[in-house]
Amino acid sequence: MGSSDSSIENTGSPTRSTTAGPGRPAGAEEPTCWAAWTTKHLNSGPGGVRTVEVGVMTGDLTVHTTWTGSEAVLTVQYTGALDWHTLEGSPLPAGDENTARALHQHAVEAVKAGGGTGLLR
Repeated sequence: MGSSDSSIENTGSPTRSTTAGPGRPAGAEEPTCWAAWTTKHLNSGPGGVRTVEVGVMTGDLTVHTTWTGSEAVLTVQYTGALDWHTLEGSPLPAGDENTARALHQHAVEAVKAGGGTGLLR
């Protein structure tokens, strides 16, 4: 299992918004609330984590979760990079902020565990 010197940045818990929030698809209904969490400097376990766009990612990773009010959009990047990649299995249903926060923690644990898998639906 990978070790990390990670910290969680709660970038919007709770943030109430009447404008588009991060992770909201174009044309989607405007959320009445959203929240976001970021955990940096996760050392992925052997085999890394699987993304939709680039396949398996390994090494020093950052996980970001955006809760749109109804689902959690989970993404990952190489720490310090510009590009974000969707974790395989994202988005996941999340009817409340606590569920979305738990899904973020699940994604963090998946990265640390490795195994080259995505998220379970």
